[in-house]
Amino acid sequence: MNQFLYKVQRPSRYIDHEINAVHKSWDDTKVKVALVFPDTYEVGMSHIGLKILYGLLNTRNDVLCERAYAPWIDYEKMLRNNGIPLMSTESSTPLNRFDIIGFTLQYELTFTNILNILNLSGIPLKTEEREKGFPLIIAGGPCASNPEPLSEFIDAFVIGDGEDVINEIIDLYREWKENRASKTSLMNALSSVNGVYVPAVSNQSVIKRIVHNLDDAYFPDTPVMPYIKTIHDRIAVEVSRGCTRGCRFCQAGIIYRPLRERTPLRIIEITDRSLKSTGYKELSLVSLSIGDYFSLFPLLRELTDRYSSQHVSVSLPSIRIGTLNSEIIQEIKRVRKTGFTIAPEAGSVRLRNIINKPLDEEELSKTVANIFTHGWNILKMYFMIGLPFENHEDLDGIVTMCHRVFDVAKRYSKRFVNINVSVSTFVPKPHTPFQWSGQIPQNEIMRTMEYLKSQVKRQLNLKFHIPEMSLLEACISRGDRNISRLIKEAWRLGCRFDGWTESFDFKKWLNASEVTGIDLYHYACRERPTSEELPWKHIDIGVTTAFLKSEYARAKRGNTTEDCLYSTCAGCGLQDRCELTVIDTIKRNTATQQHHIIAAPQHRGTISIPPSAIKIRVQYSKTGLMRFLSHLELATLLTRALSRADIPVVYSRGFNPHPKISFAPPLPVGIEGLKEYLDIEVIPPIDVHMLIQRLNATLPEGISVSSAKVIPKDSKTLSSFVKGYIYSVKCNGCDRGYLKNRIESLMQKNSIIIARKTKKGVKGLNIREMLERIEIAMDENKHSLKLWVTDVSESGHKLPEILKVIFDDYTSTIPVDIKRIGIYGIKAWEWLDPLEALEVKGEKI
Repeated sequence: MNQFLYKVQRPSRYIDHEINAVHKSWDDTKVKVALVFPDTYEVGMSHIGLKILYGLLNTRNDVLCERAYAPWIDYEKMLRNNGIPLMSTESSTPLNRFDIIGFTLQYELTFTNILNILNLSGIPLKTEEREKGFPLIIAGGPCASNPEPLSEFIDAFVIGDGEDVINEIIDLYREWKENRASKTSLMNALSSVNGVYVPAVSNQSVIKRIVHNLDDAYFPDTPVMPYIKTIHDRIAVEVSRGCTRGCRFCQAGIIYRPLRERTPLRIIEITDRSLKSTGYKELSLVSLSIGDYFSLFPLLRELTDRYSSQHVSVSLPSIRIGTLNSEIIQEIKRVRKTGFTIAPEAGSVRLRNIINKPLDEEELSKTVANIFTHGWNILKMYFMIGLPFENHEDLDGIVTMCHRVFDVAKRYSKRFVNINVSVSTFVPKPHTPFQWSGQIPQNEIMRTMEYLKSQVKRQLNLKFHIPEMSLLEACISRGDRNISRLIKEAWRLGCRFDGWTESFDFKKWLNASEVTGIDLYHYACRERPTSEELPWKHIDIGVTTAFLKSEYARAKRGNTTEDCLYSTCAGCGLQDRCELTVIDTIKRNTATQQHHIIAAPQHRGTISIPPSAIKIRVQYSKTGLMRFLSHLELATLLTRALSRADIPVVYSRGFNPHPKISFAPPLPVGIEGLKEYLDIEVIPPIDVHMLIQRLNATLPEGISVSSAKVIPKDSKTLSSFVKGYIYSVKCNGCDRGYLKNRIESLMQKNSIIIARKTKKGVKGLNIREMLERIEIAMDENKHSLKLWVTDVSESGHKLPEILKVIFDDYTSTIPVDIKRIGIYGIKAWEWLDPLEALEVKGEKI
């Protein structure tokens, strides 16, 4: 597989053996599970649900659990062209060898990826075609709340909290496997498990599973560390699940009810272990409505007290206006200014009442003023268009609110103002009060978008979600079993990554619609009477249909429903299963306001100016699969390794402090480095031998520290010192005579001019000046070139340009193995090693 990584975008998506990944013996475990996220690695690795199930299953001795993700289009092509099945990340085992494959259903526009993954794995698409011998295909997540569009392809759906039911499924499967029974018996047995829906079993009604106590529930505190930058590149701790706000468009706010919260002490326990096991420097407190967490400010203060001296910042997801106050803002900025997002959703009071998301506009102005007064200059805002009962005045309200926020920000900002406004199209979702509403027609969406573009000031960054994507999302989310045919045909026509702008092709979906006779607009845009039988009627998520109908009626009248966390019970149907009663909540909130619920330390953990720092130069190697990391990915890996190794690195001052680490000129992706260097400033005392041991203990295979020395603080930076490089290039099928003549001819020339594209246009560059020396040798029965290259100008060298000049049109010669075997400073024609060239004052200070 590694031979393909040279040819694909972002090869680090496909590198295994990440820090904290779990590797088990295939033969010593009874049940093999592959958890598959049907999107790219960087999206899937940001999903908390997959992390929970991965960690939970691997706590069992009888279960081997590995991961897989949707390969990007270029990697898929490599797999298909070479007849290689899709494999798991941990052990590169073909997915068709696993007992169970579990898909995460997070977004409707990943459904074609699910079919593509099955096909790439050599697994028949339809459940009826998969007899015994193929994996059991299960799926869960928010999109499982209407399982019918995937019912032809998925054997069983988990409805509700997966960690509450997954062990029952494993136990049942293991017993079935040992008894060697039929697949029909397995399906019947699964249908008897509470919270599991099996489409092949008729007349089945399913009640969702609920984790009642989050403190007792499993949560991973040693999450897998990706090499690539993920969508949410930080520690994410779920502080609560569920929401009582009752926004009528929000599916998550309904299907994740009732509200359950983790206690602050449990959150701190998870955070502490997670930071130590990962080296992350940012923590995100995750909740559907983080501002409603009963002890947000005391928790936030405790976290910053504990971790600010370690330069760990805390971020909050989208927070409601009215819950973000000056105290919270002050705590967040103590380490690093993380981002703020507000989501008014609608522009007018009338429409916000309809969607049950009231907002005090004066409070909004005060919040924006607070944010920008405290030094922020960026704010995100989210709106929706096409909401039920929307009119033109509501659109004008969006414009007015955006301009008001911009004006307030300008008034209080100390720098430039950056307001990002994101506008998406309303998508009616199952199990919400608006499930009976239709999406507005595409021509209306386009008119609305053009109107907003013409009215919103150009100083604001206005962006729209692609309306055709929203149409498909509505069509699939409200679909019945017929939609399975549409999805399969779209996949057959080549649809992949439909949620990605660069790969979305609406014409293919229109063709699929024509072939199958399924009208996209009928499913997405038709308003349905409340008396109509809905495709998801057999899925009981706990909130009653009567409540949803009542909320729909109240929306039509423009009436709001108060949050039952602070008012009387609204009677949604889950009142008997709510962890919190109104009285308990009031008592608890009152107590929180009067007393700090966590014992605060005697001294606040502020970031003080460190004592006189010392600089250490570290020599390390980057080999094997690690050669496919980009320079930024490598820098991140090493920075986090230093944190896990508890090396006291010095940080810069200011709003966004960063570790004082600098690197030698970067390696191109795919090239190994045998002697690479970095400089770090650390707080003494420090023993460099201990530093080496600690770092190597936390580094992955392929990155290894060989030596380190204390150097003078005023030493030249590596980037300014290093000007010489030695490369080894092994060649496959090289003709020695040709290479010898070619190199002699090149080295006799005074100039070899190439064209290099720069930001200022095409620039002529003399490659010959960079070629100091070239030797030919034999290495492991392959011809090997040894290149001495120098940087003779600010432009620097680029190895691919040099190799192209050396090999010219000799296409049978392919470099197969490239190493940078040394980097040097150059003084008076002498090549100086970055460590040996500097006077060392001692190894222990």
